Amino acid sequence: MRLLLLSPASTAAQRAGRFPADDPLDARGLAEVKADATRLRAALSGDAAAFVSPATCARDTASALGLAATVDAALADINYGNWQGRRLADLAIEAPQELAAWTLDPDAAPPGGESFSQLVTRMGQWLDALGTPDETGGGTTNGKTSAASSRAHTVVAVTHAPLLRAAIVHATGASPTVFPRIEITPLSMVELRHSQRGWTWRPASL
Repeated sequence: MRLLLLSPASTAAQRAGRFPADDPLDARGLAEVKADATRLRAALSGDAAAFVSPATCARDTASALGLAATVDAALADINYGNWQGRRLADLAIEAPQELAAWTLDPDAAPPGGESFSQLVTRMGQWLDALGTPDETGGGTTNGKTSAASSRAHTVVAVTHAPLLRAAIVHATGASPTVFPRIEITPLSMVELRHSQRGWTWRPASL
């Protein structure tokens, strides 16, 4: 199985240094998708099963690329808790120690939110279920994922930068502490392959 993980185009909130709050793509974000559409579509298989985060920016990105993607709640962005929609600059003043810990410690979480270590567990469960064949040859993440992935050797998932980082950590067996050193920009693509050895990370075929 070949899995392509694609991060959404940028949002106005992201460019303003805010934590996501289910923001849609604005004109600039849609222009980014249009500018990269040829490159991205060339990497995608025509018969790929496609899945997408419930977030509006992810669904907008998938739609702009012409992907008929199934929404999968397991691909939702990391839970930012009480920091959702807040500016990083404001939190750096109001809660500097908590923010610093969150940027460096995989076990630190925003108030009411999810830590990166927890996200690695969530993403790892999704990946392992996707790579586990059932009687139809598909993955077992859920009924929709199983049925769709059984029809295609390539799977595409439009999800968020933290989940792409988590997927790399899970596939390589690395410590979650490496997450600050994995840079994922808007419209980045990560390619994973599943075989008898499990998941492996390889350069995306662009």
